[in-house]
Amino acid sequence: MDIIWITSESDWRLPWPVALQQCWAYGQAMARLGARVRHVLLRQGGQVIAAAQMLERRGLRVINRPPGQPGPLLRRLARFPGLTLCTGAVGHGFVPLVTPRFHAEWDLRPDPADLRRGMQGKWRNRLRRGETLPIREGPAGVMMDLAARCDTLARQRGFRALPPSFLAGWEGGRLVLRRSPGGRLAAGIVVLIHGQGATYHCGWTSAEGRAAQAHATMLWQAALVLRGQGVQRLDLGAVDATNPGLARFKLGTGARLVSLG
Repeated sequence: MDIIWITSESDWRLPWPVALQQCWAYGQAMARLGARVRHVLLRQGGQVIAAAQMLERRGLRVINRPPGQPGPLLRRLARFPGLTLCTGAVGHGFVPLVTPRFHAEWDLRPDPADLRRGMQGKWRNRLRRGETLPIREGPAGVMMDLAARCDTLARQRGFRALPPSFLAGWEGGRLVLRRSPGGRLAAGIVVLIHGQGATYHCGWTSAEGRAAQAHATMLWQAALVLRGQGVQRLDLGAVDATNPGLARFKLGTGARLVSLG
């Protein structure tokens, strides 16, 4: 098995769908925030069997949701000086990164009628009440406004999240949807697109938006738009037992639980 260090996006062509944290655009955005980003492949018999985009700082390597068969690659990296932290990995020289254990992943491949049938009843009812609302795509300015609102909300609730400057440096695909009655922003979401996958990045809803079920409507519209663009799955983020209401909302779409290991 051979380790190959990658320095060009054209060489980062992986045979699997990857999580947001392993797409090239994510690494570039993190580099603009000052992170040192490195890319490595593990080949066996001419085939790529594992890959990792990692963030490095002072002898510490952080790898989030690597694709393929990461075990052999992580064991190789463990021989290097320093410490490797990785989601879902345990072994000599590297330790599991403390992250939520499960994510909600929504399969967008079925046709819209089947996607709708896959929703839980309460979720369909929300959608019926709100789907007549006008939802529009938003420009970069709306995206940054949403990012700032989400950042403020996260700080108020004691959560840690990527700063708005991450989105300012993001050059990958994106979908921004908003509900703006009378020109006032009442709700909005930002979805980041990476290959055939997409990740719900942030969302904000006012009291007016919540009353109108704007969030459910925007998420459904996002699913339809993404599906039309060839996206096959939408990562709705962590499912945390300490927030059962949010967990029910995510899983109510018909998304399945995916273990991070």
